[in-house]
Amino acid sequence: MQLGFLQNGSDLSPGKSLDESFRKSSSVISASTVSGTSGLSKILPISRRVLKGLKEYGRKLVDLELFTQYLEEWVLENLNGDSADGMQNFRSPFTTDELCKLDLALEGVPFQQLVRMPIFSDISDELIEDQYLAAEDFLHAIIIGLWRTFWHKSGPLPLCVSCPSHVGSKFSSVEKAISRGRLREMRGLALLSKTVTDSRFKWDHMVEFALFKPEAFLDNDSRLSVGTICEALFYGFHILVSRSLSKISSVNSDSVFLLVLDSKCGAVMKFSGDLGKLDLLNSSDPYLSVAEWIKTYAEIGITPMEPIWNRLGNPNWGDIGTLQVLLATFYSIAQWNGPPRKSVATLISDHSLRLQKRRTECCIIDTENALVPYHATTDYQAGEIVELDHNELFSNGQSSRLKLRCGDILVLDDPQQGQKSFQIHESLVGGNYYLYSAVCLDHPSQLLTLYVGAHPSRLEPSLEDMSLWYQVQRQTKVLNILRNQGILSKYLPEIVASGRILHSGPCSKESPGGRCDHPWCGTPILVTSPRGEPLSSVAANEGSFSADEATRLCRDCLAALRSAAMANVQHGDICPENIIRVVEKQGVRRTKASMYVPISWGRAVLEDRDSPAINLQFSSSHALQHGKLCPSSDAESIVYILYFICGGTMSLQDSIESALQWRERSWAKRLIQQHIGQVSALLKAFADYVDSLCGTPYPVDYDIWLKRLNKAVEGSADKGKGIEEVPITLRLEDAAGSSGASGP
Repeated sequence: MQLGFLQNGSDLSPGKSLDESFRKSSSVISASTVSGTSGLSKILPISRRVLKGLKEYGRKLVDLELFTQYLEEWVLENLNGDSADGMQNFRSPFTTDELCKLDLALEGVPFQQLVRMPIFSDISDELIEDQYLAAEDFLHAIIIGLWRTFWHKSGPLPLCVSCPSHVGSKFSSVEKAISRGRLREMRGLALLSKTVTDSRFKWDHMVEFALFKPEAFLDNDSRLSVGTICEALFYGFHILVSRSLSKISSVNSDSVFLLVLDSKCGAVMKFSGDLGKLDLLNSSDPYLSVAEWIKTYAEIGITPMEPIWNRLGNPNWGDIGTLQVLLATFYSIAQWNGPPRKSVATLISDHSLRLQKRRTECCIIDTENALVPYHATTDYQAGEIVELDHNELFSNGQSSRLKLRCGDILVLDDPQQGQKSFQIHESLVGGNYYLYSAVCLDHPSQLLTLYVGAHPSRLEPSLEDMSLWYQVQRQTKVLNILRNQGILSKYLPEIVASGRILHSGPCSKESPGGRCDHPWCGTPILVTSPRGEPLSSVAANEGSFSADEATRLCRDCLAALRSAAMANVQHGDICPENIIRVVEKQGVRRTKASMYVPISWGRAVLEDRDSPAINLQFSSSHALQHGKLCPSSDAESIVYILYFICGGTMSLQDSIESALQWRERSWAKRLIQQHIGQVSALLKAFADYVDSLCGTPYPVDYDIWLKRLNKAVEGSADKGKGIEEVPITLRLEDAAGSSGASGP
């Protein structure tokens, strides 16, 4: 696959922007789309000559005191803001906004340090041992909490904590170092990756390094001392060199997070730079060359030194100091193990639900301004429609978001079906729109998906409001086009009802399509079927898919794409959040069978002027490079989905350029096909087929691949279980002219 690179791709570096998972928690990293992270950098190729020189420099650069002498004056200048350009170069790699969002996301996560941090004025060998054990347990608690929250709730941990005694040394546990009487030789604690095949840990397995000393690291101004910063840079340089020389690690080698901990406080350093720019000609003095490289090309960020442990030896998990360590470790894990399966945006949305529940429990809801008044009992009589009569129905000044709660009943005016009543079953707040599961009171046995759009009078050209418009008005239009052209498939969402919400009391609108001054009047609603669990949640809860389940997902998604292609419609936003798993009961024994349905067709491409959604992880290369889809773009996104659910490591990208680089490297080295091939030879063949089409004007031959996939799923193509052939029914009316807010 031949790719070009956009040189003006969006910059999501630290302090500027963050993955959809943080900086704009309402965006899709969810990926959803966590699409970038301030902790990750682009991969920079290094030549063999440079690698040979780096190996030599790594061998010679072993004297920490000499290394410090070359850098201490420069470090002091930067700490005081007296650098040549007058700028403070050691700015924090994190913003307060990032830390606040992480704090909300981790609300309720049970971090637990079991070994307390002893704090005494007198330093003794026994005290140092206890402090090292406490620091080890602190880091282990962080690993467990982050991994179980964002990646996998069960299964083995891919990381462990161990101690090196010097550069290039072997690793040992704190207990082993204590038993051998060598604890004072240890320089800190390392987070090591256990996902490698080699059972013996080496420096290129290091995910993160924590420089730990029981005594304080601070200078007279309560900052990190110059010597401490130089020591951290010393170990950081050796980590970058080890990663570059590694034959095992595939992690980005130009960025590493370094923790600086003592028995009370902690700080975070981010150290990054292109080792390919290191002057290797001056091999007679490697210390000078490395020092000049750090001064000229390296990027160093340092957070303030903040308290971590209280006077009882317990970490303050919600305080700045601990949150800085948590965020650095989050990025480090993502750098090695790929993006989290559960997005930060989803966890932040849970905070809103918990807050609403707390307000209800404490009976502090403002009954005059709330959307639905608080009742002492929340039980509704079966079939009863609760009449709502309020003037202020939008809270917190966010007038474009209509907030509903479990048990609320709303009446929808559908131009084709008349009035229909729906009761909210569950709130699924996430991303840039409000999504609910609901039941129709006429058929309460079936769960449906209900989207609430932005009020037309309050629609503004913001990211939030445009996402509401895409999810409701435009998705309604796209699904109507498919229905009007006779495209019927169980693998496509179906409109159950669409229209505008009805409010109680008199309505002074002058026409059926108009609206009055009531805050509810004209708010668009879309109700679709079926209701299922997002693929991102399925993968987070259940881990990697089996060959049969991955094949079924591919078959179902291709069936949906083929049906849409009959109407010249492309999805344009294939990602784990926009594919749901629907569990059906079949046969006399009512056995459960799952199917997968692509949803959220609001960003579908109907004509050349339409632009797809941009997702740095799952969008096709053509979409990233040109902002348009080629005929195989959706199929390429399906391949990335297969790679994701089969346990493939997808590095978080911080720009369109780095996302294109990842795709070019992965396709060129056949990394995607090889990983998928470990699960299914048929899916590997499909990935090869898509690779041959990417960026070309040739369409995907859905029929032949559906035949092969269906045979693999059902066992035989002769049993009459093939994908249904859906005829196209052409109508005289122009489907594209159908209203985006109502049915045809």
